[in-house]
Amino acid sequence: MQPEVAQVLAIQALGWIAADDEIFPQFLASTGASLGDLRARAADTEFLAAVLDFLMLDDRWVVAFCDAGGHAYTAPQSARAALPGGAELHWT
Repeated sequence: MQPEVAQVLAIQALGWIAADDEIFPQFLASTGASLGDLRARAADTEFLAAVLDFLMLDDRWVVAFCDAGGHAYTAPQSARAALPGGAELHWT
């Protein structure tokens, strides 16, 4: 996946997360982001990578996001690999 396509998918994921009253507070708490951060960093590739990392914490979220947007279930993982740090594996 091209980085530009990955960024678009991550922005879509951010919108999906923000629209969910149950998941959005978890996202804010997990990332430490504020609403101002979302506005300021929505185009930042490192922030978008964190959005995808968060989304992929729960398979149910991935399935729901992909179903809502008509994406393949592997799309978030492919997008994450195309963004900064995506090739790095962390086993901790």
